[in-house]
Amino acid sequence: MEGLTVADANLTVYIHPSNAKKVKDALLRQLSSLLFKYDENFDGVILAYEIKFESKDAKILPGLHPLFGVKLKANLLLFQPKVNELLEGKVVKLGKECIHVIILGFSSATIMSEDIREEFKFRIKHGVEVFASSAHKRHVIKTGSFIRFLVKSLDVDILHVNGSLIPSNTGCIHWLSRYGTEDISKIDRSLKRPRPIEEQDPEAIVDLSLNSNHHRKSHKRTVSLSQMG
Repeated sequence: MEGLTVADANLTVYIHPSNAKKVKDALLRQLSSLLFKYDENFDGVILAYEIKFESKDAKILPGLHPLFGVKLKANLLLFQPKVNELLEGKVVKLGKECIHVIILGFSSATIMSEDIREEFKFRIKHGVEVFASSAHKRHVIKTGSFIRFLVKSLDVDILHVNGSLIPSNTGCIHWLSRYGTEDISKIDRSLKRPRPIEEQDPEAIVDLSLNSNHHRKSHKRTVSLSQMG
């Protein structure tokens, strides 16, 4: 899945003197408060972090609320979706007009009917609402399906994505992982009869690991976090 980035960051966390004897706990509380929230400093949502103290020394700041700053380095896992990138999520609700998706358990996405390609027809099968492909009978999207879709637009304030299933490389991940890299005629034949084991392509299954498409980049600027008490 695109939209995931591993970043190196230099941080300065300011801690209240009352936490001088439990600095590590105070630092972890500060950093944990940033999880699953959009952060302008990194232009994304922090999903996880790993920290390394840069120095055992701390700088005390004078003022009405004296604080001391602790410098550290952090490896951050960021969710940074961009327009025209491919994301993956689980369908939590489906109807004739739209598909509702949850991404990584915290961000939501909506795919409206006008953004679903024509081959997908809304149907009710055995009391279950689905979008079924008219070209490939086994390509079905229903509640509980994991799908890949294109980012059409996004609202970082509410962490909401407007998605699209127009591109041919979008749809149900299970189906795409088996047939998404094959041509249509080959897919049609494979649906009618199983291929002998010696003819099966060992590369047909696509690796869907979240770690497969991480990119690493360094943030050289220092980010300051303050704790007032």
